Amino acid sequence: MKNSAGSTARMLGAGLRALLVLTVVCGVIYPLVVTGIAQGLFNHRANGSEVEEAGKVVGSSLIGQRYDLPLKEGQETPAPDLRWFQPRPSNGLGSNSVNTQYKLILSGATNRSGDNEELIQWVKDAKAAVVKDNSTAGYRVAPSAVPADAVTSSGSGLDPDISPEYARLQTHRVAERNHLSVAQVEKLVRDHTDGRVLGFVGEPQVNVLALNIALRELAG
Repeated sequence: MKNSAGSTARMLGAGLRALLVLTVVCGVIYPLVVTGIAQGLFNHRANGSEVEEAGKVVGSSLIGQRYDLPLKEGQETPAPDLRWFQPRPSNGLGSNSVNTQYKLILSGATNRSGDNEELIQWVKDAKAAVVKDNSTAGYRVAPSAVPADAVTSSGSGLDPDISPEYARLQTHRVAERNHLSVAQVEKLVRDHTDGRVLGFVGEPQVNVLALNIALRELAG
């Protein structure tokens, strides 16, 4: 009996020591080392790829955001503020009801198939809105010129980038609303178009937040 009790005590002691050592190594030392490396070598990315304007953080280059007018009484969804370049449509999963202190939009895809009637109608309505919103007195957007990313959301619903085609489609409207020339706004889009990674990975894209910050500076 004494040997059995002694063996059990030794096993429990060894287990507790292993738990303590692993807790310190995996729960304290390893996170501190990884955090230190991240802060030292990739400080900007480790802190969320924050974007600053006039010394104030205005967003992240990795997370899309809306540019809308204030919500009016009786409106369910705000109207887009057409002074700014608009991002892709955002079909979130709804409002955060767990912690009502923060009014967040939960990200996610529509989870609807390509032949879903509701999704098809959403795309048709979005396309008509893009044509209407971006047509000006001297420029008419052709429905065939509307790219896919102008009428569909990304898998996360928070894509920060749009295609150069969608950015260029918006230049006439943005120029008119900000009293700029179309040539000025087109140059702004070209200057903020990122090419493929390593020259062949992915597609060219334009970060909407960076583009709108540059637009604000240009328009004064």
